[in-house]
Amino acid sequence: MHLRFRVFAEQLLVASNIVILFLLIFENKLVIPAWLQTVGRMHPLILHFPIVILLIAMLLEFFRFKPEYATNQFYRNFLQNMLLVGALFAAITVVMGLFLSREEGYSGDVLNYHKWTGAGIFFFASFIYFVRNTTWYKAPVAKAGAFVTVVALVMTGHYGAALTHGSNFIWEPIDSQKTMAAVPLEQAVVFTNVIRPILEQKCTSCHNPDKLKGQLNMADAASLLKGGKSGKLFVAGNPEVSLLLKRVHLPMEDKKHMPPTGKAQLTLQEIALLTLWVKKNADFKKKLTELPATDSLRIVATAYLKPVEQEIAYNFDAADEETVAKLNTDYRTILPLARESPALAVNIYNSATYDVKQLNELETIKKQVISLNLNKMPVKDADLKSITEFENLRRLDLNFTDVTANGLKTLASLKHLQNLTLSGTKVDFNDMKALLPELKPLKTVAVWDTKLTATDVQNLQNANKNIEIIGGFKDDGKNPLKLNPPQVKNSSTIFARSLNLELRHPIKNVDIRYTTDGSEPDSIKSPLFDKMLVTKSGTIKAKAYKEGWYGSDLATFDFFKSAYNPDSVNLLAPLNRVHQAEGAKTFFDHKLGVIGANNPAWANNWAGVRDNDMAFISEFKKPILISSLGVHYMVEEDTGIFPPESIEIWGGENAQSLKLLTKFKAGMPKKGDRPSLQTVEWTFKPQSVSYLKIIAKPLSKIPEWHRSKGNKALLLVDEMFLN
Repeated sequence: MHLRFRVFAEQLLVASNIVILFLLIFENKLVIPAWLQTVGRMHPLILHFPIVILLIAMLLEFFRFKPEYATNQFYRNFLQNMLLVGALFAAITVVMGLFLSREEGYSGDVLNYHKWTGAGIFFFASFIYFVRNTTWYKAPVAKAGAFVTVVALVMTGHYGAALTHGSNFIWEPIDSQKTMAAVPLEQAVVFTNVIRPILEQKCTSCHNPDKLKGQLNMADAASLLKGGKSGKLFVAGNPEVSLLLKRVHLPMEDKKHMPPTGKAQLTLQEIALLTLWVKKNADFKKKLTELPATDSLRIVATAYLKPVEQEIAYNFDAADEETVAKLNTDYRTILPLARESPALAVNIYNSATYDVKQLNELETIKKQVISLNLNKMPVKDADLKSITEFENLRRLDLNFTDVTANGLKTLASLKHLQNLTLSGTKVDFNDMKALLPELKPLKTVAVWDTKLTATDVQNLQNANKNIEIIGGFKDDGKNPLKLNPPQVKNSSTIFARSLNLELRHPIKNVDIRYTTDGSEPDSIKSPLFDKMLVTKSGTIKAKAYKEGWYGSDLATFDFFKSAYNPDSVNLLAPLNRVHQAEGAKTFFDHKLGVIGANNPAWANNWAGVRDNDMAFISEFKKPILISSLGVHYMVEEDTGIFPPESIEIWGGENAQSLKLLTKFKAGMPKKGDRPSLQTVEWTFKPQSVSYLKIIAKPLSKIPEWHRSKGNKALLLVDEMFLN
């Protein structure tokens, strides 16, 4: 290297030490503009240069004082230039890394280790460069310095890999081959032993306390419930609108697809498990054996945990994986019954899209299908002919279908059918008495919630000793089941004058007990629900009870009176880009939103504003006498969704002569409050109006205790009630 360039490079190295030291001291005050963020993101590209150059330089430095090298001028010059270039590249890499670390999603101990070992390498390499020609710098010092630098390079690389690929990236292929059933099936907890291992293998490398991509941590249950920047990770009981499943099902080329391209992807079995777990209300404590034996989650999770049993030998080969993948759709999943097994289990969902073609399309894998789940599908007797094509079928679920005994006789041709479920069908005692002798391989048949009485079931059992007749839940004190919460049967709980409120439960002969005073209903003193005529806004709390079952969780239903609907509504200020809902019609369409709408996928019923007022004017062709306004809104303080700061109501005979009728405020949440849907209602002196102007102002400054303190809050409203 020319002397003039070397002097310049050395001056640049000194300046780099000063700049990097300054950046490290004042790191917390750094605000990185967009163009510098682009520079920071080149950190992974540049970092390989100093690693390679410094490794070579330190290897040469280690042997520098050997007699044959000590007097070699080329060796000495080459080594000095390599060390100088390596230190300068290390400086560039450290600066880029500091810029990158200021972006969202990077935090935690691993980041600190990576940052300080990286910066330490740069400072140490600079130190060696400037002292290597002093009189005290001898062979032992050179060897020790080279060794320390190489060890630090390895450690820095390890921490960097942990940030980008996860702490278990190197050993993941080996770990994934280990037997999953480290716990007996009887002790397995669905989340702990099935769901969490999937997330750890496929998700937590980017979503952990050390790398919070999208501000999302998936390392523990509390963090999963909290969600991230885009909102809640899932809606318990509703996988269709859960962000977790939406991202998984995006096309691979979509930048929001998860896991991202290049990372290990979720298998069809893993996707099915996540979907079924969310559908089962995403319970974090439920044991696998607490689920019904016929439950889809239990069946798939058992297959996931339990290796294929050696004593089961199928006389057919495994189906082609690409063929199976193509046959999987949004409403039909095909999964291996167990790991390394050629046997397949088919589940068909969504009764609205069901067609017998969904069965006929499985012609190419008909030998491999040994389990078929058609629960709650509109299956007819004619469809059973297609089912008999699955010659190796061992399990068939026809619960709550439209099949009859005449059609079921067709199943006699299935020589391996061992388990049949007919719960909720129209079969009676005479039907089953004639049918069971025809189904000779059968070992179990479920007939609960049919026309069969307990006596009928016992008589059938006595006549068919080789078949277990499952007539319903038996309260033997060992495995009591928990009822689902009651549900509202009404299409909407918003009404103009009165509402015949109806509650229902999917299981027959369940007692629904309720309260309207805010207390929690019990199984004895609280009144039984039949029907209720509602004439004013209020809340009902309900629980389901049945002898031999655990009572359900509490269900809370709000109902709202809204006597007037405007003939026209016009926005006076725009809604934000994400929360457009139905525009001006949103406020009076009788559609209520759900929690977790700080996400484009869940914004269908929410109108939102942040940078301007939520303002509109409504017209009534005939004057109305109005004395109250109710506003239904969401509160999710953690993601910056706050109640309105104030609400103004203006009214008059025409749009040009409106006067202020009232102005009121909503209560503000406290730090750590759970997300909720709330209503603020205000009454005022009755006024006759033909025009109403309503202005809801978003919170102008988020409180000091919030991480977004001082910023404007997001206001989300889905409905308003005029009375």
